[in-house]
Amino acid sequence: MKKGPETGACPLAAPGNLVESNPDNTSSNGASAKDMISSSGELGNGQLKPSREASRKTLCGYLNKLGIKGPIKTWKSRWFFYDENKCHLLYYRTAQDINPLGSIDLSSASFDSKVENGEGVFEIRTPSRVFTLKAISKQAMVYWLQQLQMRRWEFCNAQSRFPVGSSQLVKEPLAGRSNVVDNEDFLPPVKTPTEAVGLKAASLPAPQTSTALQNISLKHPWTEIQNTVYNICGSKQLWGNNGNVFSFSEFQEHPENPDEEQEAEVEAGCAVKEGIPDDGRMEPRLNWARKARWMNSGFPGLPEELSREKNLMDKVSVLQQQILTLTEEVKSQKELVKLLHKALEAAQQEKRVSSMYLAAAGDKDRLELVRHKVRQIADLTSRLEALEQEKKELEQILTLRDSHIQELKEHVQLLMEKNHAKQEVIMALTEQMARELSDPLQEANTITAETLYKQQEEIEHLKDDIDAYKTQNQFLNSEIHQVTRLWTRVAENEKALLMKCACLQARNCQMESKYLTVLRKLQEAVPGLPSSHAELVRNLIQEALQWDVKEEAEEGFNLNPVSEYDEYGFMTVPDYEVEDWKLLAKIQALEIKSNNLRSQEVVEKPLRDRWNSVGELSPSAELKNLIRSGIPVEHRQRVWRWIVSRHCSHLPDHYQRLLRQGKRSRGAEHPACRQIELDLPRTLTNNKHFSSPTSQLIPKLRRVLLAFSWHNPAIGYCQGLNRLAAVALLVLEDEESAFWCLVHIVENLMPADYYSDTLITSQVDQRVFKDFLSEKLPRLMAHFEQYRIDVSLITFNWFLVAFVDSLVSDILLRVWDAFLYEGTKVIFRYALAIFKYNEEEILRIHDSVEIYQYLRFFTRMITDGRKLMNIAFNDLNPFPMKLLRNRRSMHREELEAELCELQQIKAAYVKERAEQGPQDLKEIVSEEEEEI
Repeated sequence: MKKGPETGACPLAAPGNLVESNPDNTSSNGASAKDMISSSGELGNGQLKPSREASRKTLCGYLNKLGIKGPIKTWKSRWFFYDENKCHLLYYRTAQDINPLGSIDLSSASFDSKVENGEGVFEIRTPSRVFTLKAISKQAMVYWLQQLQMRRWEFCNAQSRFPVGSSQLVKEPLAGRSNVVDNEDFLPPVKTPTEAVGLKAASLPAPQTSTALQNISLKHPWTEIQNTVYNICGSKQLWGNNGNVFSFSEFQEHPENPDEEQEAEVEAGCAVKEGIPDDGRMEPRLNWARKARWMNSGFPGLPEELSREKNLMDKVSVLQQQILTLTEEVKSQKELVKLLHKALEAAQQEKRVSSMYLAAAGDKDRLELVRHKVRQIADLTSRLEALEQEKKELEQILTLRDSHIQELKEHVQLLMEKNHAKQEVIMALTEQMARELSDPLQEANTITAETLYKQQEEIEHLKDDIDAYKTQNQFLNSEIHQVTRLWTRVAENEKALLMKCACLQARNCQMESKYLTVLRKLQEAVPGLPSSHAELVRNLIQEALQWDVKEEAEEGFNLNPVSEYDEYGFMTVPDYEVEDWKLLAKIQALEIKSNNLRSQEVVEKPLRDRWNSVGELSPSAELKNLIRSGIPVEHRQRVWRWIVSRHCSHLPDHYQRLLRQGKRSRGAEHPACRQIELDLPRTLTNNKHFSSPTSQLIPKLRRVLLAFSWHNPAIGYCQGLNRLAAVALLVLEDEESAFWCLVHIVENLMPADYYSDTLITSQVDQRVFKDFLSEKLPRLMAHFEQYRIDVSLITFNWFLVAFVDSLVSDILLRVWDAFLYEGTKVIFRYALAIFKYNEEEILRIHDSVEIYQYLRFFTRMITDGRKLMNIAFNDLNPFPMKLLRNRRSMHREELEAELCELQQIKAAYVKERAEQGPQDLKEIVSEEEEEI
């Protein structure tokens, strides 16, 4: 006999009965369980009436549900029915009840079956509770699990609505899984258990427990009373007994003849097929018709099933079983009626007291009745307090007794263990004596036979365990696979909705930006407008300037709200003092938000994923392309430190020695100290970390600049170094790392004499840039020459501080990413790209003053960093470094020759002035003296 791990559960009376019925018989939450069975087929012709969806099966049947009463756990038989409209599993005490005891939401539930729980036991896990159920057999359990999985999958597919363009997964049920997955990993579909499914199984009585009231739900007393009263009233009216304490007028509508009774039955069946009302109750007349039909049949099954039985003994046994079932039901109903009678007597007693109070003639009598009632209440209160005190004392006594019993149990256990040890010793000695007295060969044969029998039995147990665990694993594989597919679909749906929301927000930002641009154009034309129109334009502009991005983010869902500062503390909306530029700043903020929303999922997320996959950094073409695309915030500090460490050998304690050197030479202050102190308050005024003299980074910046002035006395300090060091501090956060980054820029990336007193190399780069501008953008350069625009007045500061305070922070840091890795060629690329980005706008301006005004702020209007990067590294190719070096060498020679010539002219002029003598100076009369 095989014995698996599932065989340890206690036997239960016939749970797991499933009923196949019409698919049109859908029920809302609260539908009558009895009507679900009666709708499976009509009782007149002894067979099911075919429906339009005959292949669809209604899932229902008896299961045992684990109920918990304090520390006591008991199994209770419940009738379960699946509601397809809501994906809920309703459960009743019996199939004849009208109201459900509760429901289980399967749409967000998962299923589990553990071998350790016993045969037929499985769990339904919802977010709020775990339901433990037990079927009649392992086959019935697997059938229930697979059917519940299938219904959950169909409901989730029916509820899902995906946008156009999102990826669609396969929508077949569990039986038709994708061929990509190996079917051997999943549990094959189980055939419907014929012994527990069908009309014959539905006609069997509900499984009963040993005690009549044990199966009653104490958590749902009102529902139990409603169901019981409904059944009692229906039964007594059918038997002609009108003496019940409850009156239901709707159950007294008897049909006058059998034909009307049959019509009522047909109407009842049709009502079930059309659906049950939302309040969970059926029409009383229809329920009465079914109740009459059910009681006249002698048992709640189908009489046609009995008519088909050919064996008379089978009919007798079935009827006897029905009689026993009804007898038990009557006993339980009688006990419930006794409880109701007690409640009724208490209510009548209360009614008599109230009648006496109302019938009292005078106020004194009424007052005496009230006093009597108050005395009764006080007496009951004192008795209740005494009982509570007695309860506490009994609990304490019980606790002491429990502890004493536990000690006695431990003592008994210790004695039993000692006794067991002694018995083992006795048995061992006995076996030893038996072996010594018996034949050695016979003894060996006996031991071998017993050992083989035990091993064979153990092998059988292990095989059963293996089969059980294999079944469990196959089901769990299918459950995990289905839940994963559902989660994937939900995630893709959410992603598609987020992308759609981002696109809508980007479009909204573009519309707002266009609206503000129109307002700005109207602002420029205000002087020429009528007074009423001009006032309207001013009001609209004032309203637009008062709009706060943060308030919009608080009103609703916002994917990428524009905060006041970015990750590094730069202001996202510049605070321009000029009224005309405030509207321009608002337009810029909206354009930045629009670009961020459009590139969030399409560009930024794939780029971040690529950076996350980068391990140890090493120079390569792939890393170069990644750095040009921009380094994410979470990786920028690590990459910058790696770039600086490749080109600068960090001397141990070098930075600290420079600081100590500055402290020792307080008496002889460095010449650059005064200029550094003047430039500190003017450093990155649009950044919150440097906007105030009390900011934490101001002292760090001072120490970095002083240390560099001691490190490189040839340069000392030059205006512009403060901005370079400030950006390095914002990203690297560490003083010493920022110091070495400044050293890397000045001594490795920039050419020599770039920050010297003469700034000769900086001037050379301006001439080289003009050459490149003539070659790459000839129309724009011709436009500048036509209106005599000197672009070096604008671009000189770009090259000196690497676009700090010129570009918005997001684009600035991307430029610095490539600049630190590749060198000054990046500055030339981006400078040309900026002019190409705004070329058409500049060409439309035909006034030199307006061109200069536009060039003052046009870099701040660049919001699409991806477009600017594409221009710099793709549209401007080829851009060889060799050509840049040759141009620098050529222009440096020219500039040095010009400077030499200038020095000669200066020397000649000084010599000439010296020869003229001081008397010539007296002859010079100023224009002001002549006027006097």
